[in-house]
Amino acid sequence: MTEDFYTPERALVVVAHADDIEFGMGGTAARWADNGAQVTFCITTEGGSGSNEPDSVRAELVKLRVQEQLAAAKVLGVSDVRFLGHPDGTLQATLELRRELTRLIRELKPQVVMTTDPTTIIPPQNFYINHPDHRATSEATMYAVFPSAGTRPIFPELLEEGLEPHNVDYFYLGFSMEPTLHVDVTAQWERKVKALLCHKSQVGEEVVGFIEGFSNEMGKPIGAEHGEAFRVVTLGRRRREEESEGEEG
Repeated sequence: MTEDFYTPERALVVVAHADDIEFGMGGTAARWADNGAQVTFCITTEGGSGSNEPDSVRAELVKLRVQEQLAAAKVLGVSDVRFLGHPDGTLQATLELRRELTRLIRELKPQVVMTTDPTTIIPPQNFYINHPDHRATSEATMYAVFPSAGTRPIFPELLEEGLEPHNVDYFYLGFSMEPTLHVDVTAQWERKVKALLCHKSQVGEEVVGFIEGFSNEMGKPIGAEHGEAFRVVTLGRRRREEESEGEEG
């Protein structure tokens, strides 16, 4: 397998928690930014449940996690970070959340939307149960991408805000058990680690070895030292190419 890397003009990365991007998608986001793409990060939850310490103050932790995410994004070359501010730990894939994400997609008009794979519940290694906030975020994002973002009668109130429908070309799913694309992030590896370590309230140096093992495995199919992997759903671009081929025929 060889790498087939595509850089969009605009990309939107949607995750549940501050630090989710840096764990599994930070290298690809940085590579897009390095290539001149306008990359936006969207964090759906506030992060106040990210501590089990009895003396933790939720409001203070929320502010800290925002600061950490902004610092991490800067390391990766991303300056546009949106925070939806839903309480973490109890997020649901509601119509409200889908509307918020549809609004963002119509505003930004990205060619690529990236999130985590909602079908991943327990990975084959049997070491982890996927957080319900991850699945709620990715499910709402998926249905915002299709059908909501591109369908005029869905959320007509967005039309009143001046937000016309937009069709996304590619939908990338990280942390997938069925990846179809492996991305070489060797050149971005050190920045990915530095960005992840910006989340000091959540991780320490011990996490580096953990993610390095996964990045090595994800790089093997394309002969890269460090990689990230995604399941890619091809949407608008393929449709336009098929229509163009039909016209030529």
